[in-house]
Amino acid sequence: MKIAVLSRAPQAYSTQRLRAAALQRGHNVKVLNTLRFAIDLTSDEPDLHYRGRQLSDYDAILPRIGNSITYFGTAVVRQFEQMDVYTPNTANGISSARDKLRANQILSRHNIAMPPTAFVRNRADVRPAIERVGGAPVVIKLLEGTQGIGVILAPQVKVAEAIIETLHSTKQNVLIQKFISESRGRDIRALVVGDRVVAAMRRSAAGDEFRSNVHRGGSVEAIELDPVYERAAVRSAQIMGLRVAGVDMLEGDDGPLVMEVNSSPGLQGIETATKLDVAGAIIDYIAGQVAFPEIDVRQRLTVSTGYGVAELMVHGAVDLVGKTLGEAGLWERDITVLTLHRGVSVIPNPRKHVVLEADDRLFCFGKLDEMRSMIPERRRRRAKVRRLPRQPLSE
Repeated sequence: MKIAVLSRAPQAYSTQRLRAAALQRGHNVKVLNTLRFAIDLTSDEPDLHYRGRQLSDYDAILPRIGNSITYFGTAVVRQFEQMDVYTPNTANGISSARDKLRANQILSRHNIAMPPTAFVRNRADVRPAIERVGGAPVVIKLLEGTQGIGVILAPQVKVAEAIIETLHSTKQNVLIQKFISESRGRDIRALVVGDRVVAAMRRSAAGDEFRSNVHRGGSVEAIELDPVYERAAVRSAQIMGLRVAGVDMLEGDDGPLVMEVNSSPGLQGIETATKLDVAGAIIDYIAGQVAFPEIDVRQRLTVSTGYGVAELMVHGAVDLVGKTLGEAGLWERDITVLTLHRGVSVIPNPRKHVVLEADDRLFCFGKLDEMRSMIPERRRRRAKVRRLPRQPLSE
């Protein structure tokens, strides 16, 4: 396999480990500076040039795109995708994960547990937003911050308002997030590769510091990840479209709270803490995908006119609860059920005798018109009515 590691830091620990792991397994690997690519849109076929010359063929790339070059870096990754070169992290996945607000919006839509978060711009909306996330203390995060930079703990509402007002005056966008007191100074980093967590560590802050980032002096220890945390990490990475990701979670009273999904996780801290060959696991996964790649059915199956993929919720479909898949008549309507999701369980290619339960989710391929007819009319959001205290009747 011929693989390119896209990195501007060839001497960095992560880059060197990935290169060494690829060479150890007999692969041909090059470290290419992301900024030295030129995207060629003049020919009939998508192409790239590197250092002024046409790029040779590669089987796969492994993007290590830094924050400062996200736009150009994702454009290069997108061009590789157009050239049918495999990448574990797509351009869309990288850009979505890099935007903290966008990532929170995507994860919350898929019911991933996270610390209560708000995003406002007008000064008058700041105090209500703080109240909605649970009141002070709150954590204020710059959308563009990394490695703990731009993360501020505000102990009181007035302090939070002053910090946010100052940051807004400098054209900075910030998130307002509930401070999870039970997890103060600690978090979990799970390294997801494909559909599993290959390594996990707990990071603890130094002294009275509340940020646990290793770059802020935090310490690390290897941990055996609870299955609930593992499922949350894998699902978060997959929702973001990432097959190699570092998922940061807080240990809340009710379970994992996902803070961030990192598309270019550093390997030094987690390999040092766990003594595991994380770089090797990444290279092995990429090699397996190049040999037998997964297909994004959302892009490939919609080429047939009138056909596509959709997710059907059983609780919203009429008269399906208690019926078997065969009795539901889906096949007669030219709808094939690819997977059935029930809680945390996934049943691939379910048989017709499987009985449907409330809240089952069916991932289907078939006639779009037929599937649309099974989805009930969208319910409108009901406005929350604020009740005023009852006033005594005047005599």
